[in-house]
Amino acid sequence: MDPLFLSRLQFAAATFFHFLFVPLTLGLSLLVATMETKWVRTGDKTYLRMTKFWGKLFLINFAIGVVTGITLEFQFGTNWSRYSAYVGDIFGSLLAIEATAAFFLESTFIAVWVFGWKKLSPKFHAGVAWLIFFGANISAVWILLANGWMQNPVGYVIRNGRAELESFTAVITNSFGWQQFLHTVSGSFLVGAMFVMGISAWHLLRKSNVDFFRRSFRLALPLGIFASLFVAVQGHFHGNEVASVQPAKLAAMEAHWETTDHAPMHLLVLPDPENERNSVEFIKLPSMLSILAYNDPSATVKGLKDFPEDERPPVQLTFWSFRIMVGLGTLFIALMGWAWLKRKDIENQKALLWALLLAIPLPYLALQAGWAVAEVGRQPWIVYGIMRTSDAVSPAINAAQVWFSLGSIVAIYTLLGITGFWLIVHYAKKGPKAA
Repeated sequence: MDPLFLSRLQFAAATFFHFLFVPLTLGLSLLVATMETKWVRTGDKTYLRMTKFWGKLFLINFAIGVVTGITLEFQFGTNWSRYSAYVGDIFGSLLAIEATAAFFLESTFIAVWVFGWKKLSPKFHAGVAWLIFFGANISAVWILLANGWMQNPVGYVIRNGRAELESFTAVITNSFGWQQFLHTVSGSFLVGAMFVMGISAWHLLRKSNVDFFRRSFRLALPLGIFASLFVAVQGHFHGNEVASVQPAKLAAMEAHWETTDHAPMHLLVLPDPENERNSVEFIKLPSMLSILAYNDPSATVKGLKDFPEDERPPVQLTFWSFRIMVGLGTLFIALMGWAWLKRKDIENQKALLWALLLAIPLPYLALQAGWAVAEVGRQPWIVYGIMRTSDAVSPAINAAQVWFSLGSIVAIYTLLGITGFWLIVHYAKKGPKAA
């Protein structure tokens, strides 16, 4: 294996592992802030217990997320120095703003929240919880605007052999980046809601702290319903953006080979990239792909055959990752609808409670599949249409060096993951402290 492939594998491993913790930070911070606000408004001590119980799980998750994210930015210097030299004027400024204006804010107020229970008034302390939520989401804005620029580069000029910033306004108003933000954050809200609902389901099945977990369940359910519907609707508009900006990615997502108007969609497809066709196409929906891509049944959808072979993304991984994401998204809507119908007697709905418990990992899987579509579907470009991934790797590294760093990251992250998930499971099963 060459340094390019190993560097891509290393960055993917670190990113996918780090992103196991990011969505819960975004989603659970909203629910914890809501719980504390309800305690301040009502004086009901159950909401205070809820704040502290779910807040402890949030803090464990946040700590592991911070540690696992550190190596990502270092890799831009160690493994991707050509990329950093070529686009660092733009990409680096966005990461710098994220660290100084968002992450430091979030981290500082988490410390205030943790140590300020007896030093701050209840209203001020609840306000800090909301600042943590806003800080986490502001951080996500800058990270996703940076990634959005890689997907749809705007506001730059090629000068002196590199991409230089020409319009900061164009970069921060890049619609592709904002579409990614809305899609990712709404998915993260769903992670937070289903995390709370799943753990509540476990305790309700055991009939432990029934009132506490019934309330937790009912508080998270509206967020789960909203997020599951919003991510599906917004995903359609994001798909329109992909069709316009990255038509090769769209073609790979649907295994669409021939350029055609009134492009159909098939519900069952088995791609055969080696022969530039699909070996199975079953249940044809006329014009559906044109409608989904361009909101026009007569629109022309470009096929993979009209792209040079060296500019086509890996079809199988892009296609199946998209199917996993969409399939799970449909399941979440059905599951949230079921939970809404049974919400008034939730503690006695064993089948639903088991389904919610077993579904805890599924929104994580959906988000990971979505990122696989976004990143693998962009290939062979690291910055779409400007710089190929093969041109971005550091020239001075060799395979042995990357093997060592990859092995070290996998070993350390495995240990961190085992520790983090054990702590989350331990305290989730333990339940809240007695009133």
